[in-house]
Formats: sequence, structure tokens, C-alpha cells
Amino acid sequence: MRRMKYYAFLLVAAVIAAQATPEVEITAEPHHHLTTENKSVRVFNVQIDPNTETLTHWHRHDYISITLGQAKITNAVKGKSPLDVSFQDGDTRFASAPFAHAVRCTGSQPFRNVTIEILQDESLRHARSPWNAKQDEDRALNTFDGGTQQIFFVKDAVRASEIELQPGATVPKPPHDGPELLVALNDFDLRNGEGKNSKSEHFKTGQSKWFEGNHSHVVTNAGSSPAKFVTLEFP
Repeated sequence: MRRMKYYAFLLVAAVIAAQATPEVEITAEPHHHLTTENKSVRVFNVQIDPNTETLTHWHRHDYISITLGQAKITNAVKGKSPLDVSFQDGDTRFASAPFAHAVRCTGSQPFRNVTIEILQDESLRHARSPWNAKQDEDRALNTFDGGTQQIFFVKDAVRASEIELQPGATVPKPPHDGPELLVALNDFDLRNGEGKNSKSEHFKTGQSKWFEGNHSHVVTNAGSSPAKFVTLEFP
């Protein structure tokens, strides 16, 4: 009887300890790996293996997540019932802060994504968008010679698009020349610029690159297979 009471006490103590575990900041969550940080964004590469989960962590800023590959998770937001969520490769979603949550990978493949915090979200929520007055309805498919641009949404005055670029094709230069983040959805080679000043760079799936505003860059697929990437264009 004493032994049973002892084990019952240990079980209750473990439950209380688990409930008392504080949430951590995103920078202290071991599945989130910071790759880029500047005044506009913090970019994290995230990987959660099957049957493992993150610590409960805070999102203090609005963010955009880009999923790499198919995945299934359980999303447990603090104060809400857990939800099962499925993702397809390239899923690009926006989430409003603040909230704390834990994510468990319930599928057979790792849950991988690139999480981009919008550090100036408070001011950008009220900023005039250079893209469209109807920010929540801005969806379109644009075609150009050798490629397509699928516009997903405009949130916090940031436009999210997926671009597919055939070998040798060039992305048309947009009329708005603000800062831009590129996130690779597959492996490819891009040439940035023209003539003697051009530079080629190899991108791996999940790799991201920040371009400052007024860069006037011309991006060309320098490889032999299609390039797919998501761009986040900032005002």
C-alpha cells in the first residue's frame, strides 16, 4: 500500500511539474534554428521529427511559415483544444501574434518549415500597402515568359508569392523595389544581375536569402531544371 501511494505521489508530482513548466521564447526552442536576423525579419529553419514535439514557445510577432514537404502535426495552442493539421509542400500561411503553442509531428515524415517573423508587424498592420488596397483578397496568378507567379496573400503589407522559373527564364523586375526575402522550395541555381556584374548562387531546399531595397536585381534560373521559390516582398 505504501509503495502504491508512493508511485501515485510521483505521478501527481510529474503532472504538476509538467503543468508548471513555463513557456519559452522562440529563440530558446531547440527545434527553431535562427538563420537570418535584421531590422525587418527573423528567419528560423524548423524541423520536428516524427513522434517528437517542440517545447511550448511564444510567437511575439506575426509570422509567415513555408512548409517543406508533406507533413501532419498536432498544434496545441495555449488555452485552446489541440488541432490536427495537414500540410502540402510549399504551403505558405500567415499567423497573427501573440500566442504560445507546442507542435507535435504525427506523420511519418519530419515536419519542416521556414518561419519568418515580421519584426515591424505593429506598424505594418496599419501601413499603406504598395500592392493592393484589399490586402486580404489579393490572390492572383501571373504568367510571364518562362515562368509563373502565384500570389498567395498580402498581410502586414507584405506580399507572399510562389514563383516557378524554367531554365534560362528571368523574373520580371517588379515596379515596387522594396526589400525581399527568397525561400527555396527545391535545389536550383540562380544568377543575380546581368553581364559582368552578375553572380550565380546555388540554393538548397529551405535556404533563404534577404535582398535589401533598391537592389534592382535581375534573377535568372541558371540551372537545367525548374526553380521553385517563395518571395516575401516588403514595403
